Amino acid sequence: MAAGKMSASKELMQMDLYGLLGIEAEATEKEIKKAYRQKALTCHPDKNPDNPRAAELFHQLSQALEILTDGAARAAYDKLRKAKEAAAKRTQKLDEKRKKVKLDLEAREKEAQTRVTEEEEAQVARTLEQEIIRLREEGSRQLEEQQRLMREQMKLEKTQKTPGNRTGNTEPGPARLKLKWKCKKDDDTRGGYTEDVLKRLLQKYGEVLNIVASSKKKGSAIVEFATFKAAELAVRNEAGLLNNPLQISWLDTPPPSAVPETVGKMASNVFSHSAQDSVRSDRDYESLVLMRMRQAAERQRLIEQLQKEDEEANT
Repeated sequence: MAAGKMSASKELMQMDLYGLLGIEAEATEKEIKKAYRQKALTCHPDKNPDNPRAAELFHQLSQALEILTDGAARAAYDKLRKAKEAAAKRTQKLDEKRKKVKLDLEAREKEAQTRVTEEEEAQVARTLEQEIIRLREEGSRQLEEQQRLMREQMKLEKTQKTPGNRTGNTEPGPARLKLKWKCKKDDDTRGGYTEDVLKRLLQKYGEVLNIVASSKKKGSAIVEFATFKAAELAVRNEAGLLNNPLQISWLDTPPPSAVPETVGKMASNVFSHSAQDSVRSDRDYESLVLMRMRQAAERQRLIEQLQKEDEEANT
């Protein structure tokens, strides 16, 4: 088994991993991951069941991602790659006449220098081999994460192509919303809306996949729900903190059933005409009232908790 690993390591050392991914040697980790997903999607074995070369290329791409997203392994690979490039450049610069002169003049010293050069290259190669073996023994979290994202993307593509999604019979997702609230530039509390507070306010409507607070504007964020239904409920019903209401709008094109409303205004009057118009039956109306009562209790609990945390921080 060890011999197999060493053989695979030698094959990797002969490959141009940056060229395989189609990126520059100075590429960032983010660019490496993006290039991997783009390349791997085109040659995934599930998409190319009749092409054995696709499986081999997919495996090589996975090995390239493992090495280039690990600091120590990438450094060892870059060192070996630069050593080979430097040797190739030196050889290329010599024309035939100079090669003959070089061979004649350095015949005696070449044997000694060759030993040193081979030992140095062997040491660099052994370092890279050790890093590759370490990666395979420990497991590559980077590779697993990127392949998980790729599987999710393939699943999403497959879901979007099903007849149910084209006709609107199956609920689409995910859905993204834009959040805004009042916040001064020097306010480290972000107007009371930390990512944890936003998640607790919004996750009662459904699964929250991501919350990204703006680094430039403290009073804004993007939230991604797993389904459009959960996002629609948040747009219709969430008002935020009592002392600093939220303004929620669709970041992407909403589904036909979604009717955007001004959430800040809804906070001032639970039984406003716009809310009554959206309730199509007495049962829906009662559900909406109960939901907003729970929202008010949740907001009050959050306010009390934040006040308690401020008091503890000041003591």
